[in-house]
Amino acid sequence: MKKSMWSSMMMLIILSLTLVGCGGGKDTAASSTPAPAKDQGAASTETPKTKGGKLTIYSPNAAEVNNPIVKEFQERTGIEVQLISGGTGELLKRVQAEGDNPLGDVFWAGGADSLEAYKKFFEPYQVKEIDQIAASNLSSTNHWTAFTSIPMVIMYNKELVKDDEAPKSWKDLLDPKWKGKIAFVDPAKSGSSFTQLVTMLTAFGKEDGKGWDYVKDLVKNIDGKLLSSSGMVYKGVAEKEFPIGVTLEEAAQRYVEGGAPVGIMYPEEGTSAVPDGAAIIKGAKNIEQAKQFMDFLTGTDVQNLVQKEFNRRSVRKDIEPLKGIPAIASIKLVDYDFDWAATHKEEIIKKFNKIITGQE
Repeated sequence: MKKSMWSSMMMLIILSLTLVGCGGGKDTAASSTPAPAKDQGAASTETPKTKGGKLTIYSPNAAEVNNPIVKEFQERTGIEVQLISGGTGELLKRVQAEGDNPLGDVFWAGGADSLEAYKKFFEPYQVKEIDQIAASNLSSTNHWTAFTSIPMVIMYNKELVKDDEAPKSWKDLLDPKWKGKIAFVDPAKSGSSFTQLVTMLTAFGKEDGKGWDYVKDLVKNIDGKLLSSSGMVYKGVAEKEFPIGVTLEEAAQRYVEGGAPVGIMYPEEGTSAVPDGAAIIKGAKNIEQAKQFMDFLTGTDVQNLVQKEFNRRSVRKDIEPLKGIPAIASIKLVDYDFDWAATHKEEIIKKFNKIITGQE
């Protein structure tokens, strides 16, 4: 009897310890694996705040623009950035060649018309503050997002060219006195030069052939001195290698602000203000870091910085217009057909190359 009671008591003790142990295990598991937040679905439209990781950026931007922005992004996020530089055309061809195994994550800068032409290699993404970006600076499919808006200009060196003799129009570039003295980039290598080419075609007639007649005359006056990068234009003019050149407003304005003896002309026939943009490369291996960078580029901090430090026009509606340069409303602009430029880019480049090589 005593033995039976002792056995029963022991069984009760063991059962009690087992239940306590199971209960403790359940509590520990719950504390180490928190339940998902109830509003998790609502937050999915925002860029994940990934801390750390890596990001590879392909960029034709000048180093003086890239470096401070990349440095700030790295310090804020802890994301390690690898920056690969080159011409727009060169880097876009690289993205295309790496289509099956992308090695880059973000393509940053280059004319938005060039990005549009390669949009099948980019991942659609809607930046966090898209409502603050002007509609004219947006891709209808979100394959790219505008970074800045940049009018194309004629830049001249005041020590080589008097103000009253500087070219005031695209047509003035055909004057025989400028033969071999015009800094112009191969549009196959530079997105900004491609935009300049389409701007000229539009100004003189891209449909009736008169635009190409103008380009043929311009090529004769360039006299074979076609440059390989955008930087060679504004540096060449500022350093008196060329008296005049066709370049981006922001590049020329930086030299003006820096005290260099250079001037700027907005062609009388009209120019363009096509935005340069950024895009996430399709299949990017660091997609969350890429989204953070896209949001960073279009945020108020960077957009204020590009106006203050680099004389680039912001694409945001909530930032005051840049001072010290003409308001965009006061500049005559051509009716730049964005879709036409993007869909006809390959044939435009081929035709230009035929003209350069004397085949047309």
